[in-house]
Amino acid sequence: MRYSAMWPRYSAWWDRMTINPSRRTEFNTEAKFAFDHKGIYQSISVLTGVPWELIAVLHRRESSANFNTYLGNGQPLIHRTTIVPKGRGPFLGAHAFIDGAVDALKLDGLADVKDWRLEKELYWCEVFNGGGYAARGLPSPYIWGGTNVQKPGKYVRDGEFAPSIMDIQPGCAPLLASIAQIDQTVSLKRET
Repeated sequence: MRYSAMWPRYSAWWDRMTINPSRRTEFNTEAKFAFDHKGIYQSISVLTGVPWELIAVLHRRESSANFNTYLGNGQPLIHRTTIVPKGRGPFLGAHAFIDGAVDALKLDGLADVKDWRLEKELYWCEVFNGGGYAARGLPSPYIWGGTNVQKPGKYVRDGEFAPSIMDIQPGCAPLLASIAQIDQTVSLKRET
């Protein structure tokens, strides 16, 4: 899955994306939660270079924004992870969430990205979750959940795809859009 092949798709999907009306309140509430915890996400951003809003949406998607879990897969910080990525942690102490989040972002290569644009944020959301949807030619529900772009199909476990299931979790794209609406400092620069 190459960025050069994917960013035009993300750009087109973003331009036509609408949040499902029945989910607007949910996304607004989750965006407000992210904004209310911006300081924590910004401290991780300082250590990794990853935009705070991207960290917030990954956190929401991986663990419903539970600060006692590992950003990379939503498992408890106090134990070594047993699902992909396996063997991470445990992360303990006052900065456990931050330490675990930095670990996850570095492990998946997000800390190496220097030029963040909206399409890159969406691409790295998919990389963070896995490229299985792109390999099937589907827009990832990890990114597009809760929008008109989403299609049926969900990985219900690592490597196990269910073609008729509709993912009910909030997608990263509508979360990013909702955060940007309530925080004018979030600049979602576009690819050209």
